[in-house]
Amino acid sequence: MGAFSIIEDRPTPKEVYNARIYIFAATCAMGATTFGYDAAFLGTTLARKSFKDHFGITTMTAAQQSATSANITSAYLAAAFFGALFAWPLMETLGRKPTLQVASVIFLVGAVIMTAAESLLSMIYAGRVLTGFAVGALTAVIPSFIAEVSPPAIRGQLTGFFEIAYQIGNLVGFWINYGINQHISATSVASFRIPMAVQLIPGGMLALGSIFIRESPALLLRRGKDELAMKNLAYLRRLPADHQYMREEVAMIRARIEEENALSGGQGGVVGYVKGGLRELKIKSIRHRVVVVSFMFFLQNFSGAVCISEYPFAKVLPTKFSWSRAPAELPLDYYSPTLFAGIGISDTSLYTGVYGLLKAAGCIFFFAVIVDRSGRRIPWLVSASSCAACLLYLAIYTKIGHPQTGNISESTKQGGTAATVMIMLYAVFWSFGGNGLPWIISAEIFPIRLRSLTGAWAAMMQWLASYASTESFPSMIASPMGVWGTFLFFAFCCIATFIFTFIWIPETKGVPIDCMDLLFSGPVRHAAWRQKSIYPPYGMPPLPEALMVQAHGKDNLGGGATYKEGEVQDEGVQVV
Repeated sequence: MGAFSIIEDRPTPKEVYNARIYIFAATCAMGATTFGYDAAFLGTTLARKSFKDHFGITTMTAAQQSATSANITSAYLAAAFFGALFAWPLMETLGRKPTLQVASVIFLVGAVIMTAAESLLSMIYAGRVLTGFAVGALTAVIPSFIAEVSPPAIRGQLTGFFEIAYQIGNLVGFWINYGINQHISATSVASFRIPMAVQLIPGGMLALGSIFIRESPALLLRRGKDELAMKNLAYLRRLPADHQYMREEVAMIRARIEEENALSGGQGGVVGYVKGGLRELKIKSIRHRVVVVSFMFFLQNFSGAVCISEYPFAKVLPTKFSWSRAPAELPLDYYSPTLFAGIGISDTSLYTGVYGLLKAAGCIFFFAVIVDRSGRRIPWLVSASSCAACLLYLAIYTKIGHPQTGNISESTKQGGTAATVMIMLYAVFWSFGGNGLPWIISAEIFPIRLRSLTGAWAAMMQWLASYASTESFPSMIASPMGVWGTFLFFAFCCIATFIFTFIWIPETKGVPIDCMDLLFSGPVRHAAWRQKSIYPPYGMPPLPEALMVQAHGKDNLGGGATYKEGEVQDEGVQVV
């Protein structure tokens, strides 16, 4: 088996890789489409004359207009943070599926309020708070829900559907606004109602699709609903309940549930969950993973995506510009062309769309085809180093060429051509690194008993880091470090990401969630680059003996199972 092969934690029947599990992941990931679309459409919509006229913004002073725009977006970001926070008790009390459904309904209510708003900014604020809260909850539940149900060998691919859906939503948001700018009058009410109404499509698809998905078997087993858990697992795996593979999977889950009950002192409900979770956080390897997740999302947001997506298409940044909005939400209307104009290109919006297309295409190809073959570490290392190189060139170009001045020489135009290439290359390299891998890794490295809490924590870190990056970027541009220094700062952040990934991120490709403790508490914790030598041949830790005893019985540890055409044959099982 080569390094570019899908690795199975144990012999897996071909029936496990079926359409049902892919449809399940795609349905859940539809929630990320709402996230991506909202990130793309609002900024341009707020800047439209029709929106400003309809809600009386044009009668405000410049400072009031800036504050209103900032407040609308800040309300969304704050609500998303608290949506992620409140997602974990909802997941524990209601379950994964009901939380998904509740969030989708809240999102639809918010979208309807925004679409139907009549001259009242308070309705826009209310709609943004509701959609933000819902999106925050969705970012907390979706990656964890998918990872919890997925077979280990394709867990990265299925969890990657979250990022694919985000990119699709982002593209739709951009191109709808692009089409409106081209074909609908800027004074028409339809120019802002249409993009607001489009929110109802992904939200409605999620609400409808969630009716047909199955609740997490692991969660059901933890609640003592064994019969329903087996029914759901058999449906998702397309195997009979008495199949050897099914018995092994259920036995592993039950072993972890027993450990969870021991940590919670046998106390059930949310109180027992919190009690057990607090005891878990006393474990060094769990705290280590929490810190790793926090760093991943902050490095993701400070790796230059904001800078690349927005500033290179600008000529002049107003000296007193309030930037209180999500990175992709900032409308390009606030800017005039710079790099693209410098090489004779006037339609910067079109090239921004091309940038988004490249990023989405790279993301879709990587997460749909590559991630469970290449793993997580190597792509992120390649991505971080390549993005750093692109940013370093842009820093040097903006420092030496001064493309913002308007007096662009022939050599500056040639350098601008290379800068444009670097922007597009950045889109490709970014697509298979920090763009989505933090969501996958954070969803798969924690035990089931902590999945609700850690999923919420990961989403909260994402929203906090997003807010921090969007608030700090304009100050960096306006500071003495200027544009070139900002590019340089982000390049160093990419270098820091490379070092962080090399040292502290082990390869989780194909590793069962039950084996993650060995990765983050054993020797790999401080030697991720030696993982294959520690756990040859693929760097995958063996299943703990306690779990194998649960699956096979104490007297049968020498015999596991290999499956072919539905038949079961004995084969040795590695234990620790």
